Amino acid sequence: MACPAYMAVDLGAESGRIIAGNYDGKRLQLKELFRFSNGGVWLGEHLHWDILQIWGNIKKGIYLGGRKYGDALLSIGLDTWGVDYGLLAADDTLIGNPYHYRDSRTDGMLEYAFSLVPKSEIFERTGIQFMQLNSLYQLLSMVKTNTPALDIAERFLNMPDLFNFFLTGRKANEFTISTTGQCYDPRARDWAFDLLASLDIPTKIFGEIVPPGSMMGNLRPSVAEELSLSSVSVIASAGHDTASAVAAVPASTQDYIYLSSGTWSLLGVELDQPIISTNSMDAEMTNEGGVGGKIRFLKNIVGLWLVQECRRQWAHEGNEYSYDDLTKMTSEAPIFGPLIVPGDSRFLAPDDMPKTIQGYCKETGQTVPENKGAILRCVLESLALEYRWVVEQIDHLIGKQFPIIHIIGGGTKNKLLNQFAASATGRTVIAGPVEATAIGNILVQAIAMGDIPSLAEGRAIVKASFDVETCEPVDPSAWDEAYERYLNLKRR
Repeated sequence: MACPAYMAVDLGAESGRIIAGNYDGKRLQLKELFRFSNGGVWLGEHLHWDILQIWGNIKKGIYLGGRKYGDALLSIGLDTWGVDYGLLAADDTLIGNPYHYRDSRTDGMLEYAFSLVPKSEIFERTGIQFMQLNSLYQLLSMVKTNTPALDIAERFLNMPDLFNFFLTGRKANEFTISTTGQCYDPRARDWAFDLLASLDIPTKIFGEIVPPGSMMGNLRPSVAEELSLSSVSVIASAGHDTASAVAAVPASTQDYIYLSSGTWSLLGVELDQPIISTNSMDAEMTNEGGVGGKIRFLKNIVGLWLVQECRRQWAHEGNEYSYDDLTKMTSEAPIFGPLIVPGDSRFLAPDDMPKTIQGYCKETGQTVPENKGAILRCVLESLALEYRWVVEQIDHLIGKQFPIIHIIGGGTKNKLLNQFAASATGRTVIAGPVEATAIGNILVQAIAMGDIPSLAEGRAIVKASFDVETCEPVDPSAWDEAYERYLNLKRR
């Protein structure tokens, strides 16, 4: 009899993957079925997601999985990036193309929100890091501009919830993704209805919240027929990609910090209860939902987006580089040159990332990196130093030092950044698995189907199934000196 197969639809801001997982009772094996490019599409003056193209690619990947695994395919789970959403009308019609979180419509929305509700009160109710891309400020921008779509909206669905609706016809908001947009109250374990009402955001659009592992139902008959599939269960996996990735950390204890490394770097720990205080607000920490009702206490850091945008700009100029090419250039550049603060607002969506980095260095009185390798080294060393700052905040807020950092996700392929992270933080780094998000997605499905008894058992299976690499700190005094320079930049 064939091993049971689970399908993870893993959608990132740069690409989407449909990955199957086979579990033989001891080890998990992955098979990539389909991969496609993803990204924002400009329509007029605004940046959107091409939702129908994404939906078509999801269906293509599911079809290929059905052809390969047949009746052995037990379930499908879907995860995406956070904060973005679609709005449904009363007849369940999708109202327009969902906006991309980097769209400029949220410019100035933080300040506008604080003029209506004090910043401290918003954090007290949500425990979420203030970022203008959060769902709360996207919705507020619609209120402020009297957007007609909000007047006719009947249901708010984050991206994985929207695709689950397309697949099954059921409308539900999965817990982990619901917590990302600053519309959720982690103490009440429900939507922050009074805060939303204070900002004139219609509360009627927020519906049922379900935990990860909830059965959404089978494929719609029309979808099953189109994809030549028999009855297949759709499970609301950990809908936020970082929640799925954290579920796959190959650790046997809680004595570690995780770093989900990709377009964004998400650095934090798992807790039973949120930490909502003035200190956590000042440290720009966030309290998001995790598998098993856990709270992911973390900071969102602009991650390899900086490298991706440099690569995109150079390709636009006629110079195509692989990520291996970029790593080689970085390793050959002089060490401990100029630094940037990755979270500076100018790096959120610049027209030309390399020039923006050079301009920042010039403005702050540093040597301007003149070649590609120097620019990239500036980015990676700065990221590693930001990791150190966040790790120190976590140590202070939790009241203990965590000796190990587990780096998971696609960014683990950047071995240079893994080593920088170990050296900058003075901690042991364990890097891997690469496909942590898909693995965590599959684990949640397997637990829901009763094939794996618990998340702890699932993490033991991950440890037995996938290789990891360990990095130890080197050159501590040189990194300490660079860190002092970095702190001076953050204080500017």
